[in-house]
Amino acid sequence: MMTVASDVVVLARFGRALADPIRCRLLLALREAPAHPSDLADAFGISRTRLSNHLACLRDCGLVVAVPVGRRTRYELADERLGHALDDLRNAVVAAEADKTCPDAKTKGCC
Repeated sequence: MMTVASDVVVLARFGRALADPIRCRLLLALREAPAHPSDLADAFGISRTRLSNHLACLRDCGLVVAVPVGRRTRYELADERLGHALDDLRNAVVAAEADKTCPDAKTKGCC
C-alpha cells in the first residue's frame, strides 16, 4: 500500500517529466514505438547532447528505460501502462478545458 508521502513523490516525478515540452514529445514518441536517441534527435531537430539530457531526466523519473541493442541503446517506456496513462491524462485535460461549467467563468474569468 502506498503512503501519502510516496504518492506525492511519484506524482512530483511525473510532473517533473511533463514540465518540459521536449520530454512530453519524447514520452509521446516512445508511446508509439521504442527508438534510438540519434533517431529521436534527428526527428526533433535537437542536438544529441540535449536529447541525452532529457532522456536522463526521464530515466531518473522512472518513466523510460535504456535497452542495449548490440552497440546501440534503444529507449522505451518503462511500462506499457504509461502510454495509457499519458492518453488518459491528455484526454482528461482536454475534456476539462472543454467543460467550462463554472458559473463564474464569464464574470470572474476564473476558469
